[in-house]
Amino acid sequence: MVSFEMNDRKKIGLGLTGFGIFFSFLGVIFFFDKGLLAMGNILFVSGVSLTIGLKSTMQFFMKRSNFKGTVSFGIGFLILIMGWPILGMIVESYGFLILFSGFWPTLSVFLQKIPVLGWIVQQPYIRSLFDRYRGRRVPV
Repeated sequence: MVSFEMNDRKKIGLGLTGFGIFFSFLGVIFFFDKGLLAMGNILFVSGVSLTIGLKSTMQFFMKRSNFKGTVSFGIGFLILIMGWPILGMIVESYGFLILFSGFWPTLSVFLQKIPVLGWIVQQPYIRSLFDRYRGRRVPV
């Protein structure tokens, strides 16, 4: 059995990532409030950096296959800061999907183990969506 040790840095990183997602969600709920969205982005990226380490973060974002996603995410953040939150979030979302599309197989396995959600994910239509990305490696 594999044991995952959580040191304090990783715990703080997961907390920051969670707060980043929460602030981004609040920013969208409050009609694309650019302050909340910017705070969510900063917390999310810093949380990921603390969770997987600075070197792994740099390798992930600077990988040749992730270049388009990194540039889109960065340009979307700049557009958001300049005052166009809806356009910025659209560009950021595109970059986010490109960057983290390799995590679908891991997410699929995780969702199948959750009691009620697992049953929903096992339905043929939804399963076909997840099976489309099965077999790809996780990018980190």
